[in-house]
Amino acid sequence: MPQPEPDPAAQRILVVDDDATVAEVVVGYLEKEGFTVGRAADGASALRRAAESRPDLVVLDLMLPGLDGWEVCRRLRADGPVPIIMLTALGAETDRILGLELGADDYMAKPFSPRELALRVRSVLRRATNRPSGGLLRAGGIVLDTEARRAEHNGAPLALTVREFDLLAFLLAHPGRAFDRPALMRRVWGWEFGDLSTVTVHVRRLREKIEADPARPALIVTVWGVGYRFDPPPQGGG
Repeated sequence: MPQPEPDPAAQRILVVDDDATVAEVVVGYLEKEGFTVGRAADGASALRRAAESRPDLVVLDLMLPGLDGWEVCRRLRADGPVPIIMLTALGAETDRILGLELGADDYMAKPFSPRELALRVRSVLRRATNRPSGGLLRAGGIVLDTEARRAEHNGAPLALTVREFDLLAFLLAHPGRAFDRPALMRRVWGWEFGDLSTVTVHVRRLREKIEADPARPALIVTVWGVGYRFDPPPQGGG
């Protein structure tokens, strides 16, 4: 029986996993959800496929033959913004944190529910493709164009992942207000529950990109016992 032609308007997902059983289940479920799904079993072929046709999102296993998932993530991010959901071994917290630090937008621990993965894919894609109204946000030498999803810092382009952009935009839109990590997870990630270290890692990455001294942050400050607050500098300070 002939296969139906893929929908050219469907969002393209690249699934990278050397476990044929896992990959088959994930690909099948995402295709049923209406996505156009490609598959790669190792890091080198994943990079080739991404170069030939840039995906809208990559589902990336960390443990791959040859180039591991961390290196694939690093190279994908070096070529431009692409949302990445990493798949990690259950309980491998250091793996998850490293993946987030390299620019992954989300992660899931194996074994996982294909339905939950599809929900995470839609959540990340929605935030990557939405064009919220509000124009420009400016503070501390930072300029965010929330419609074009472009960022600058002191006049230079600022490379941000999907979640980094969303988190920074949220903080800039609420200057002087402290938010705890569960609130940031709800408001930025859209999750009612999850690993709160995700928020911590993203705050640390933002500080490394926008603070003059990330060890002594002046913009995204820690409110002890509460969470984080964006402190805009006085007028004339940026």
